[in-house]
Amino acid sequence: MNESITRRCFAEFLGTFCLVLLGCGAMAVDARTQMLTHVGVAIAWGLVVMVMIYAVGSISGAHMNPAVTIGFSALGRLPVRDALFYLPAQCLGALAGAAAIRAVLGVDEAMLGSTNVQLGLTPMAGLVIEFGLTFILMFVVVGVSTGAKEETITAAIAVGSTIALAAMVAGPLTKASMNPARSLGPAVIAGDMSELWIYCVGPISGAIAGAFAAQALHAGRDHTVDEA
Repeated sequence: MNESITRRCFAEFLGTFCLVLLGCGAMAVDARTQMLTHVGVAIAWGLVVMVMIYAVGSISGAHMNPAVTIGFSALGRLPVRDALFYLPAQCLGALAGAAAIRAVLGVDEAMLGSTNVQLGLTPMAGLVIEFGLTFILMFVVVGVSTGAKEETITAAIAVGSTIALAAMVAGPLTKASMNPARSLGPAVIAGDMSELWIYCVGPISGAIAGAFAAQALHAGRDHTVDEA
């Protein structure tokens, strides 16, 4: 059943809102209480991605990430027209999620789950890390998706696990964003966009590279442009 672009954009808005609210919210709660721990925050990220794929995957594909949307569009699995509607919906959802966290916990960057390069790493190192993480994420997403949709049990578990694993390994390095919208929301609401470019260039380029790598590996599978 084809869904209207309005319904799909609302699904992307709501999915990204929940992603930021619960994922960045977990970071904010841990920053204040130190009770979730780094591993707990990573698991929270994986779980929110997984449940949102179950919730809205059949409607919009549950991209919740401009890099993923651009990756699918680059492959020809999502019309450019649809991608141009998805992107602002995702960014608005992320802004709303970060604003909701601020309304409860205040404006401090740590309390908003802001992304920045850690442990004295250079911006270029952060860019490479975000590129690599998003390459892996998109490689997995393309491998378990049909068209531009990730809606099955396998997809939800695979993508959620990838997010959690990346957050466990690279969270202390760059906060493991892999998602321009997820970084945009806290950056704008906190008023610090100095390193936002890292979290746009790295994930978008990584997603495109990962998408084409997966397509090359899975050449011969029947993937069609998703007009749902």
